[in-house]
Amino acid sequence: MKKIKVVVTGAAGRMGQTIIKKVLRDKGLKLVGALEISGHKNLGQDIGKILKTKNLGIKISDNIINLFANTDAVIDFTLPNATVDHAKYAAQARIVHVIGTTGLSNSQLKKIEYASKHATIIKSGNMSLGVNLLETLVRQAASKLDTAFNIQINEEHHKHKIDAPSGTALMLGNAAAKGRSLKLDKVKKISRLNTKGSHSKDKIVFTSFRKGEIVGNHEVIFSSPDEIINFQHKANNRGIFASGAIYAVKWGQDKKPGLFSMVDVLGL
Repeated sequence: MKKIKVVVTGAAGRMGQTIIKKVLRDKGLKLVGALEISGHKNLGQDIGKILKTKNLGIKISDNIINLFANTDAVIDFTLPNATVDHAKYAAQARIVHVIGTTGLSNSQLKKIEYASKHATIIKSGNMSLGVNLLETLVRQAASKLDTAFNIQINEEHHKHKIDAPSGTALMLGNAAAKGRSLKLDKVKKISRLNTKGSHSKDKIVFTSFRKGEIVGNHEVIFSSPDEIINFQHKANNRGIFASGAIYAVKWGQDKKPGLFSMVDVLGL
């Protein structure tokens, strides 16, 4: 069986290395490129050196045009500006672009949507299979519970994470808003970073904490005067995001251009 050729962006970073290790272990995939930004200190190095293993014959490169022209799929967990550029080149190459980048603005999201006219783009605030199941459960709960139930979303991540609330928290908040036929931008209330928020009627409250090396913890609370319902997800390691991204790469191979989510991939 022909292997799916994959390029990993942000290859020298923690998430990039985790994805590459998963790709190398998957018999259905072939790593053909490792992309980094121009000027990166590791450009030209064999990716095996970064992984502290034997040389793999693949050097870290900033030649995005060449890499994207010779692959079937790109896995992208980088930064918003970079991801928008990657989407443009993925569209030109007519390939699968799996996006796990968070913190994208509305204008950046529109550019990605435009790129999806020519690329098969699978984007999610969280590639974990468990979180995407949780998203569905939260949407269903919000649709069934009346407005006597306040909604609060708490998230914790490592001290290096820049965006807050996290992409996952916003994804879960959007699911809750959809369940109540609301627009999240109209009902979200974001607490100050590292400050515990309080329940608020007619609002979806977000609280974010940054500490230590926490991979990612999320909690969605539906609370009324009579009862409290909690949904929780804890990520023990980054491998769950890499596994979800690889699942999405395989799913996208026979799909026409368009913008998809992990909910589409999982058929939820």
